[in-house]
Amino acid sequence: MATGYLQIQVRTAQDTIPLEGVQVRILDNEGNTLHRLTTDESGETPVTALETLDRSLSQDPGYAQQPYADYSVTVNAEGFQPLSVTEIPIYEDELATLPVALIPLQEQQTRRESGTSISIGPPAAAGSEPWNQQGTSEDARILRQVVIPNPITVHLGAPDSYAANVQTSFQEYVKNVASSEIYPTWPDAALRANIYAIMTFALNRVYTEWYTGQGYSFDITNSTAYDQYYVPGHPIYDSISRIVDELFGEYVRRQGQNAPYFTSFCNGSTTSCPGLSQWGTVSLANQGYSPLQILRYYYPDDIEIAETNIVVNAPSSYPGTALRTGSTGLNVQTIQTYLNRIRQNYPAIPAITDADGVFGQSTQAAVQKFQSIFNLTPDGIVGKATWYRISSLFTAVTRLAELDSEGNTLGIGTVPPSVTLRQGSGGQDVVTLQYLLNVLSQYDPGIPAPVQDGIFGSKTREAVVAFQRANQLDPDGIVGSRTWEALYRVYLGIQENVPMPGPDTGSVTYTVRAGDTLWLIARRYGTTVEAIKRLNGLSSNVLQIGQVLRIPVSQSPYVDYTVRAGDTLWNLARRYGTTVEEIMRINGLTSSSLQIGQVLRIPTV
Repeated sequence: MATGYLQIQVRTAQDTIPLEGVQVRILDNEGNTLHRLTTDESGETPVTALETLDRSLSQDPGYAQQPYADYSVTVNAEGFQPLSVTEIPIYEDELATLPVALIPLQEQQTRRESGTSISIGPPAAAGSEPWNQQGTSEDARILRQVVIPNPITVHLGAPDSYAANVQTSFQEYVKNVASSEIYPTWPDAALRANIYAIMTFALNRVYTEWYTGQGYSFDITNSTAYDQYYVPGHPIYDSISRIVDELFGEYVRRQGQNAPYFTSFCNGSTTSCPGLSQWGTVSLANQGYSPLQILRYYYPDDIEIAETNIVVNAPSSYPGTALRTGSTGLNVQTIQTYLNRIRQNYPAIPAITDADGVFGQSTQAAVQKFQSIFNLTPDGIVGKATWYRISSLFTAVTRLAELDSEGNTLGIGTVPPSVTLRQGSGGQDVVTLQYLLNVLSQYDPGIPAPVQDGIFGSKTREAVVAFQRANQLDPDGIVGSRTWEALYRVYLGIQENVPMPGPDTGSVTYTVRAGDTLWLIARRYGTTVEAIKRLNGLSSNVLQIGQVLRIPVSQSPYVDYTVRAGDTLWNLARRYGTTVEEIMRINGLTSSSLQIGQVLRIPTV
């Protein structure tokens, strides 16, 4: 028998919180337990070798049987719903990384032994479903520029079906689709041609506003009859992951045009179509065709590979040149700042001891460990894929910390409001509703995050409906007593069950003064209200003047702060108990002008 490999990664809240000590079992297709594993501080199990079939079988379109061995996985963590994943394909010499996103239990909820289940199954290339992809490359109803959607919203069904929408990063979306569509054992040129087609197809949907222009609230579906296959929770194969990282941001277009070409495709064995044949790419690759030659075989001869560096919602843009040992400057400092913050959640990432803005050995080591944890090529070089993965995770971890502070500011208690809200409502109760939905969206990708503006508009209603559907409530978009109670049960369950990471590097003492609140103190020292309460054994937010608190702090005498609308150096200096001059000195600023999204290092001692 041949050998393949499987690793499980268990996390929650959009990968921002790794779950340590989770019990994982790997089972064969008869239900026998083969391995019992436990996750480490990064939420990862050891890589496990498993028996499978010869890889050549999955390269033969005429092979009628299943060309791989499949396995099941069960995952059990205290405070979270158990999960099982079945029919996981394992291929010879391929590492399959199974991403497991656990959902916290609701408040005081008893863990259900059955939990939930995900079935993976064969790739779309092995199926016989009809393909009817329609689209355009014409410049009709288009965006100004080709942009990478971050996140991309996927509808889990046909366009008009009663199905959920989920959001994921574009990078992870492409890896998932490629792993769900084709065999990872195919020749390199065939994999690259298919990945180009997959990326370009999705960018075309966004660029032409194919679905949003028709009034849908998603960018693409996961139905192969209309778009391409996306399976939530699908394992990502190493050969595919590496190529996606290398090609990230590239797409196919016709010479003289900007629009991503409509790269329609089908499997080419049980179905045929005007575009690319997935199985045909294998034959062409075996004949020595390059990826571009394969694409030109199926699409017009004048197509070319183009590139975009524009990523929606990225806190900072890729500098255009990879960062590596010996690089210096503000871009290096930005990556160091991001990694130092991410390290609070992922302590396996080593501390960066290089000077600010200098890419030395400790920065390289931190980059390599980050890449290893998040399935990137661990070369210690910050190319485009690594830049945006670091940037995306930094945004997610800081957003989660901000939401923790916002909850205390809003005074979220244990008793829901008694008011009924619907589209058109406004006021503080709507702010509370929007805050709760924002928190829940971090743990459930099927719930969109509405803007917290106190106005119950269509986007807030969309989020309410998604929550109601996920919790077996009448999806009427009206927030009455049952919906309020369910929102609070889920929210309080998160507070009760989710371990909130933070700096574990010591503490300082602080004497409470008039006007102090736990939220203000937490902001001043770059920590959270819950961390202060936990360290001091506090059961409430009430403080007494003269009370002495222990405040958890990082080894660094700084906190990293992302500038938001309305911020000024004066306000930040007041908030953190420092001076404008000191902030300018530490950050090398020559003026007091700030940019939204700019990351500043603020002294805390």
